[in-house]
Amino acid sequence: MKQNILELLSKNARISAAEIAARVGVEEAKVNELIRELEADNIIKGYKVILNEEALNKNIVRALIEVKVTPEREGGFDRIAKRLCRFPEVTDCYLISGDYDLRLEVKGNSLQDVAAFVAEKLSTIDGVISTATLFLLKKYKESGKILEEEEEYERLKVSP
Repeated sequence: MKQNILELLSKNARISAAEIAARVGVEEAKVNELIRELEADNIIKGYKVILNEEALNKNIVRALIEVKVTPEREGGFDRIAKRLCRFPEVTDCYLISGDYDLRLEVKGNSLQDVAAFVAEKLSTIDGVISTATLFLLKKYKESGKILEEEEEYERLKVSP
């Protein structure tokens, strides 16, 4: 039942407890109790809104930055990753496989803001060996949600 609740919330974090109860087949009070447990157990870490930043006319620049680091003896990659997460420019941070160790998603108000972050903050940290910056040009899908609605396909009518 918890898994069903989590699936419903991950598709729509604004779904009401009453709607969840109706879909899962339990009392609304039980749904509220289970959600509180999931939050207390740190399984539900938060709720997210997916914004259409283009529609808001916000000129936000996003970049993916791959970072190669020297792992620390006692902490591996964790200590440096936690340090990077503290920067307000960093919205996401992942440990990855491949040529680089960490992948950051960063946002700024301009290309220069992102470049300054890399040059002045990121690359100066002990243990950062190298970086590769990829600027996001357009998002098509975020958190499982397609951001642009597809046009409905309508077959042309053929008349004899």
